Amino acid sequence: MKALRAGLTTLTIVLGAISAQAQECGGDFEQWRAGVAAEARADGVGNAGLGALAAAQFDTRILARDRGQSVFTQDFDQFAGRMVNAYRLRNGAANMKKYAGAFSQAQQQYGVPAPVITAFWALETDFGAVQGDFSTLNALATLAHDCRRPALFRPHLIALLKLIEQGVLPADVTGAWAGEIGQIQMLPGDYLAEGVDGDGDGRVDLRRSVPDVILTAGRLISKLGWRAGEPWMEEVRVPNDLPWAETGRTNRLPLSQWAAWGVTTRDGGALGAGPDAGLVLPMGHKGPAFLVYENYDVYLEWNQSFVYTLTAAHLARRLAGDPAYRLGNPEPGLSPEQMRALQEKLVALGHDVGGIDGVLGVNTREAIRKEQMRLGFPVDGWPTPRLLAAL
Repeated sequence: MKALRAGLTTLTIVLGAISAQAQECGGDFEQWRAGVAAEARADGVGNAGLGALAAAQFDTRILARDRGQSVFTQDFDQFAGRMVNAYRLRNGAANMKKYAGAFSQAQQQYGVPAPVITAFWALETDFGAVQGDFSTLNALATLAHDCRRPALFRPHLIALLKLIEQGVLPADVTGAWAGEIGQIQMLPGDYLAEGVDGDGDGRVDLRRSVPDVILTAGRLISKLGWRAGEPWMEEVRVPNDLPWAETGRTNRLPLSQWAAWGVTTRDGGALGAGPDAGLVLPMGHKGPAFLVYENYDVYLEWNQSFVYTLTAAHLARRLAGDPAYRLGNPEPGLSPEQMRALQEKLVALGHDVGGIDGVLGVNTREAIRKEQMRLGFPVDGWPTPRLLAAL
């Protein structure tokens, strides 16, 4: 109990500091809200939407969540091992069967296969079971007022007011802490622009109507760049002497080239025909390996976290019938504290790591690859104690 009180005291101090910072950066909340109201009114929002805005509250808990997304300090095996579980695989298969008609329509209209939509649906809300209990209005008002990403969230706040004005959503709608709504966790601007009436009842309900959810997800994924009929990811086996500097998501090469270097299918067979692909090594050259195609980039458009996108893509492959990936024997990684120490060294060497946060993001991986190349290490983007010591 004593430790709990100490923790709560620390949290109170942190939240107070966040609140003071946001008020200073975003200015007076009431004055800021008046500016949003004027913009919304000019954009066609009437009394219902403006009345909802008048009741919006600044919530320091939202900023605490925004600053502390520690889940992304996990490595791929930790995150995927937790998220790709028996419940999601079992219920995903059952839902693809139950709503086969809606999935078929989504594939016909947008070219997106059922396993791809289902994987996002599973990871976002466990098929609608966990949609979030934060006030969407307060979340978006807080994030739009905050100085970190106001240009991103202000349009979504006004879109929410439009949805309230139209009667699509109630003013007290709840969702995720970052303002996403419904079973696939869409921000209001996307809800407004991409929502599809999948069940033909004359309205788009992404909280309760599964056909609406499936068709809307298909449309959004298509708009993000999905290429119908093409693969997104394939697990492979790699040799010990691959030219590692040629690996990486963006370095797409013909499958014939990967085959010439000794890359095979997961079970050791020859690679088939297909578009160019990059080779991703989420835990280094001794860990799991995946060929990723242009469709994989759509996952990064959905969520920019490397571990989330690779997990979503793998879950989709599992739902399509693939077995679990082979972990291999990766070298030990770094703790979040060690990752921050590594990022500090990389910054000192002139690299842009996207912030010293202990997260192995895209920028940090690229900086690691450059230093591995300079030091003569296998260029796989995986941070190890050996690399940290060498720097």
